Amino acid sequence: SATTQARLRALLRDTAQPVAVVTSRLKDTQNQFHGATLSSFSSIAMDPHPLVAFSLRLPSRMATSLKSVNSVDPAHMVINVLSATQMSTAVAFSRADLYSEPFNDAPHALTEEGLPVLEGALGALSCKMISSWPLHDLEVLVGTKLEAGSEWSGEGIASELFVARVVRVERILDPESDGDSLRTLPLLYHRRTYATT
Repeated sequence: SATTQARLRALLRDTAQPVAVVTSRLKDTQNQFHGATLSSFSSIAMDPHPLVAFSLRLPSRMATSLKSVNSVDPAHMVINVLSATQMSTAVAFSRADLYSEPFNDAPHALTEEGLPVLEGALGALSCKMISSWPLHDLEVLVGTKLEAGSEWSGEGIASELFVARVVRVERILDPESDGDSLRTLPLLYHRRTYATT
């Protein structure tokens, strides 16, 4: 119901969330990278396989790209967990309307598969796509007909849930490496703004 959604939204605004940017290569290109700031990201399992989950709003070039990956590739994306120094990076990758070329201002290296790893991140996870589910169609997810009135009306924002297996941790910063304490603190999203601990 609308009341449940409003209360959940209010509760989650009061709960600090880690900020991450997923980076990948657009389909059928070798060097055209794409990235998106994730509105939700979480580790969901360590055993028997390390798994992470995130959602993307639809429509999304990133969602389209990830759903069309080649299953034989060793990795399809990198999830960059941002540090407290990367607020501008989070904004740039969240606003394609304002920042059409976010990689121009985001120094990055490449993984062995040629995927971008953002410099200054707390760490980066090379991941292989497992599956995705459209969250506006719960009948597909649960496999049964829902009660009347619970179907998605087509209004509002739709999202898709992605699950990926972590194949490699690309980098974990050494807190003593450069003396910049903000690089060892996480970037968080709390009450509609970026913050840190």
